[in-house]
Amino acid sequence: MKKILLLFVLLIGLSANAQTSKELIGKWQLVKWTKNGKEKDIQKRFKTDQVFQVFKENGDFESVIGDESHKAKWKLSSDNSQLTIVSVILPVVFKINSFDREKRSISNPEVGTFEYKKVSD
Repeated sequence: MKKILLLFVLLIGLSANAQTSKELIGKWQLVKWTKNGKEKDIQKRFKTDQVFQVFKENGDFESVIGDESHKAKWKLSSDNSQLTIVSVILPVVFKINSFDREKRSISNPEVGTFEYKKVSD
C-alpha cells in the first residue's frame, strides 16, 4: 500500500511540474541571472529591471528590455528539455533546468543561468 501511495504522489508531483508549450505561453520577467557561480546585476547590465521574454502560441517570441523590443521565434524540444530561440538566423539553445506555471530557470554555457517569474500582461 505504501508503494502505491508513493507512486501516486510521485506521479502527481511530476504532472504538476510538467513542462509544456502551453505553460510557456505568456510574459516572463527576469528576476535572477548567474554566470560562473556569481550573480549578475540585471539593472546594471540592462540599465533597467524591466527585462521580459514573451512567448506566443504561434511560435513568435519577443525579448523586451525597457523600451526596446526584439522579435524572434521559439520552440521546445520534443522531450521539453531544451528551449531554442531563433533570432534572424542565429539559434540560441537553452537547457531547461526547471519550469512550472509560475517560475522558470534556463541555462546556456556562454551566457549563464536565467531565472524568470511569470507576470500578467
